Amino acid sequence: MPKRVLILLALIAVVALPFGLRPKRGAQLRADDTVVIITPHNEAIRFEYGSGFAAWYRARTGRTVSIDWRIVGGTSEIARFLEGEYVAAFENLWTGTMKRAWSAEIQAGFQNGRLPAAAPAFVKEARAAFLNSDVGCGIDVFFGGGTYDFEKQVQAGRLVVSGMLRLHPEWFTDDVIPRRHGGEDYWQRDGLWFGTVLSSYGILFNRDALKRLGFGREPAEWADLADPRLAGEVGLADPTKSGSVAKAFENMFQQQMQRRLGALRAAEPAAGDAELEARAVKEGWREGLKLVQRIGANARYFTDSSQKPPIDVAAGNCAAGLCIDFYGRQQQEAVRRRDRTERLGYISPPGGSVASVDPIALLRGAKNRAAAVAFIEYSLSPEGQKLWNFKPGAPGGPQRFALRRLPVRRDFYQHPEWKPLLSDPDDSPYEQREPLVYRESWTGGIFREMAFVIRVMCHDTHPELVAAWRAINTAPEPAKTRALAVLQELSAVEYERVKDEIRRALGSKDKVDEVRLTRKLGDVFRGNYVRAARIARGED
Repeated sequence: MPKRVLILLALIAVVALPFGLRPKRGAQLRADDTVVIITPHNEAIRFEYGSGFAAWYRARTGRTVSIDWRIVGGTSEIARFLEGEYVAAFENLWTGTMKRAWSAEIQAGFQNGRLPAAAPAFVKEARAAFLNSDVGCGIDVFFGGGTYDFEKQVQAGRLVVSGMLRLHPEWFTDDVIPRRHGGEDYWQRDGLWFGTVLSSYGILFNRDALKRLGFGREPAEWADLADPRLAGEVGLADPTKSGSVAKAFENMFQQQMQRRLGALRAAEPAAGDAELEARAVKEGWREGLKLVQRIGANARYFTDSSQKPPIDVAAGNCAAGLCIDFYGRQQQEAVRRRDRTERLGYISPPGGSVASVDPIALLRGAKNRAAAVAFIEYSLSPEGQKLWNFKPGAPGGPQRFALRRLPVRRDFYQHPEWKPLLSDPDDSPYEQREPLVYRESWTGGIFREMAFVIRVMCHDTHPELVAAWRAINTAPEPAKTRALAVLQELSAVEYERVKDEIRRALGSKDKVDEVRLTRKLGDVFRGNYVRAARIARGED
């Protein structure tokens, strides 16, 4: 068959897949019950969970159910959609039913879970009215994303208790779904959201491309992405556009801080722990910046979509890419199924990635509450958990697609008889030898600021950074050392500055403050990079 025909058939299959998996509208109309779910999850997950839940629900209730999936984009787009819908719904209640005047203060205040004590009484009243209301957004369940995204919904007051803690108290124990693990929350203390599946972060790499570049071994840690031989070969997403990539970068900072703390404790055993921790955080932040900067210098691009780097690695357009684990594993699975080759590899660096959760939650004002609660129950049940990592066709597993994700339930990994049925039988996230323990106090409060710094340091100034990096890596000594020192002059984004002036500018009500800061820091980095390149070329 001619190559162009094969390509055409492949394109038709890609375009047709979403339509083939989409639930038929007629089926929704004929079902006894419906649940409306908003999600960033892909078509394969939606298909398998739609099919699995329908069968489970029928067996439990004798009724049919359909899922009305609402797809608006990633978690950032979902957050904007939910905010817009709830603002409109509450404004209608406040002005129509309660006959009160609307204002910008009301709009901000009713969504603010941290209202100051000095807030006006009418703003506090609006907040209380919203929390006591049943206003909705037309959606029943929020399924998938990160804990950061769900905590924002908690603070806004858009999530409500599903009753899962009361319905299945035996599930929420250290032996099944622990409250916390590795410093991460696995379910919200009041039962407003629950983790359904684990996510870690790592490196997808193309073995053929690495061989072409002269590598004799595969990537094993984050620092391997900073190897100068990977210049122009690393696929990265903009951390201000992708929460998962921002979390991966945060893991890098946390690992550097944790390593530094261990080194300081060994070197100064008599020093106070609080003092050592404070030093480790600042010094680890600096080392994390240097590492991220070098990785950014190797980047082929910074894309808005976290799904693009894995696709490009699979195609050989990049030798390696930073991604969330299931994007990497799914690309690996797709290549294995299509080409029957092992040219793709994926690794979560040992001690370099936390296992965080993708939650699920019941939204305020859910019109289909009973079916919505049942879907949450199914997602956390042993039956629902099997879909994440059982092989397609295995008893209790997915019908068509290997989802290649790791279930949140700890007891899932305690069934040796299941190993032959699993897509990733050797992965045991609760048994890591040297796990990264996440410390929220270190970087959790500056998560947005961290992503902003990376964008300005690596993305906005990428041409100058790349030029300097390439000049440095071909320069002789001592010019190389001098140039690298200038490249990594990072005092403008030291830890204390990020916590203070950068955080203040990004949180300002006047958006011009952020624009000014972006321009100011961009000028600093560009100046450093241009000078570093000149030194490396012997011109300074």
